[in-house]
Amino acid sequence: MSDAAGDGGTPGPYTLADWADLARAGMDPGVWDFCAGGAGEERTLAANVEAYDRVRFRPRVLTGVGRPDTTTRILGRRWAAPIGVAPLAYHTLADPAGEVATAGAAGRAGLPLVVSTFAGRTFEDIARVAAAPLWLQVYCFRDRDATRALVERAERAGFEALVLTADAPRLGRRLRDLRNGFRLPDGIVPANLTGAGFSSPVDHALAEFDAALDWGVVAWLGEISSLPVLVKGVLTPADARQAVAAGAAGIVVSNHGGRQLDAVPATLDVLPEIADAVRGACPVLVDGGVRRGSDVLAALALGADAVLLGRPVLHGLAVGGETGVERVLGTVVDELVETMTFTGTPSVDRAGPPLVGGPEEAGDGLPEPARRLPEPPPHRTGAPGLRKEELHGSVSDPVLDTMNFLNEVTHRYPDAVSFAPGRPYDGFFDTEDVFRHLRRYLDHLAAQGASPEQVRSAIFQYGPTAGQIRELVADQLRKDEGIDVPPASVVVTVGCQEAMFLAVRALISGPDDVLLVSSPCYVGITGAARLLDVEVGAVEEGEKGFDCAALEAAILAERALGRRPRAFYVIPDHSNPSGTSMTLPARQELLDLAERHDILILEDSPYRMVSPGEQLPTLKSLDREHRVVHLGSYSKTLFPGTRVGFVVADQPVVDDAGNTGLLADELARIKSMLTVNTSPVSQAVTAGMLLSVDGRTSGLNTRTAAYYGDAMRVTLRELDRRFPEDERGALGIGWNEPAGGFFLAVNVPFRADNAALERSAEEFGVIWTPMSYFYPQGGGESSLRLSVSYLSHEEIVDGVDRLARFVRAQTHRSG
Repeated sequence: MSDAAGDGGTPGPYTLADWADLARAGMDPGVWDFCAGGAGEERTLAANVEAYDRVRFRPRVLTGVGRPDTTTRILGRRWAAPIGVAPLAYHTLADPAGEVATAGAAGRAGLPLVVSTFAGRTFEDIARVAAAPLWLQVYCFRDRDATRALVERAERAGFEALVLTADAPRLGRRLRDLRNGFRLPDGIVPANLTGAGFSSPVDHALAEFDAALDWGVVAWLGEISSLPVLVKGVLTPADARQAVAAGAAGIVVSNHGGRQLDAVPATLDVLPEIADAVRGACPVLVDGGVRRGSDVLAALALGADAVLLGRPVLHGLAVGGETGVERVLGTVVDELVETMTFTGTPSVDRAGPPLVGGPEEAGDGLPEPARRLPEPPPHRTGAPGLRKEELHGSVSDPVLDTMNFLNEVTHRYPDAVSFAPGRPYDGFFDTEDVFRHLRRYLDHLAAQGASPEQVRSAIFQYGPTAGQIRELVADQLRKDEGIDVPPASVVVTVGCQEAMFLAVRALISGPDDVLLVSSPCYVGITGAARLLDVEVGAVEEGEKGFDCAALEAAILAERALGRRPRAFYVIPDHSNPSGTSMTLPARQELLDLAERHDILILEDSPYRMVSPGEQLPTLKSLDREHRVVHLGSYSKTLFPGTRVGFVVADQPVVDDAGNTGLLADELARIKSMLTVNTSPVSQAVTAGMLLSVDGRTSGLNTRTAAYYGDAMRVTLRELDRRFPEDERGALGIGWNEPAGGFFLAVNVPFRADNAALERSAEEFGVIWTPMSYFYPQGGGESSLRLSVSYLSHEEIVDGVDRLARFVRAQTHRSG
């Protein structure tokens, strides 16, 4: 490749057009035509590029945008930019390393790669070097077994999605290949397919492609795989709506790079009406004609969630191998950042039609889609109507929808045995206790010298933002947990959920900061992050739970992308949802890692005091370097209805003047603008309960810990009884065996999704929670969570019997 700078300038190539010129000069002419050519007279091929050439941006000045945020999230995974590598056959035509080199470059850029059915390197080789999501582009063959085998192999290799090419019942009439009599060079074969006849792509497609496909193929792919399915080749709103109705997880607006039917519209020209038809139901991607970073922003402005970059990637591969691909992707991202800066676009999710003009500017050279912007909704009298897409994106977050679905199923089938709710058993509560505990606290205040007016104020007034029972909370932590901190480091919150919100808001200060979470994890932390527009990075648990090596790898990967891992959230004891616990060596290793990499740990441990047996030390009790922010709640140990939680934040904070305070002070400032204070009545009842046992909640939880421990043992016993050990392997079922807490995870041989849950509730009368709810970046599709805390032993026996019948029936149904 050329690095000639001329006059001491920066080495080129400088544009994607430069890379294309160099690639054409170095490739065999027939191979170049195969990669670069289109169908028919190549009118669509040219139109794809021309559509972007017509775009004119409307720059903004003095916007205060410094470094724009290019990151985005597609199908639960974070991309460093809204750019992926489009599926292209036979990267080995450009370089012997082929897709392996492309995957390596894309991974370093933090961008996904869509691997073609006709890849020149094996899925396994590609996956070994990939550091970003891999998707499989699927051509559905007449031989469905061959397609199934291809999909299953990709899924085993770690691919995360399927991209069904829907616009190829046969290959288009590509005149360049016909005139050249093109055949694949010797040694260029589809590495993941067996058989013969591949040397002529056109002839092979005529013989093997299924020209009679209908929308049922989307459901079929969903049955043979747990991976989400995107439909590629959509060019009309009607097909977009049909794809959503068929269950597609995403749409790719594509005309196959102008290589199928000639004289169809450019993808950019139809993008707005397709995005409008979908209306956020699923991600909309677009390919075809993208040749510069400004093209990416234009596509986002007109409705795309991301673009797929095709031929330029092959040009970089042909000229400079893996380094060439990395430089091509880097050029596009740099140009995107430049365009965002000049247009005052702070983040990719803020790109909209005004960036490329409005209806009043028709005739000024703008592309046709920019002249067909949707009209504002007509004014309506009576109750105002709001467009959901104009609300914060969190209201459409799938996590909220899934939890709503679970609540709906529970309400619809009230007679079902429900292993879903993770709430405490209320058989130990006595209504009269509320008044006794309240009276005890009021007497405590009087005994400490409080006047009647001060006692009345402590109950009826707002009270201090940081809480009025901080001393009692600090005393309980010292006696129960060995956490010795001053009361000033405690902030009393409205449940642990507010504690999470305060900690995340205070610690994540900019778009480059990342919150890492153990995955699977409690949805409350990912929900708080979503509400605050905070980027979440998932640290996958191993079979035995938390893995320190995985956390360190995640930290290094984030820093390689120019981001700062700020904190790591984890439930070290009997975690929600998996029930796993962290060993003592792992706890110490985690603290050492936090010190070494300068991150904080958000420790959430609500199930310790309600679990039988002696518990391992909390991370906070082992913390000698102020690395742990401890999040707590009395919902499980004392009284759920009071909604009293707390956060221990004893980290020193120094301001510009050199004054030192505590992180707790900063959290209290945020709380003053959120909930103002925590209910004094709830604090008083909680305080009375703490006073009743001299600050030792363990004294109030002897019975409850035994109850929950028995419930877990009964559940595990019944699972053993209903699924004998010699049968489990044949069924493909297994589970972990937590020593405490409320939850355990069950692996099943089918997709444990909402449809399966509804069938389980309706036909078998048993409810559980899909584990996929708890994976922030995808996973857990074949696992379910059981909560044992709220059921009697008799209900557990009956529920596991129903569950066993459902699992066997669903396994048989799934083949």
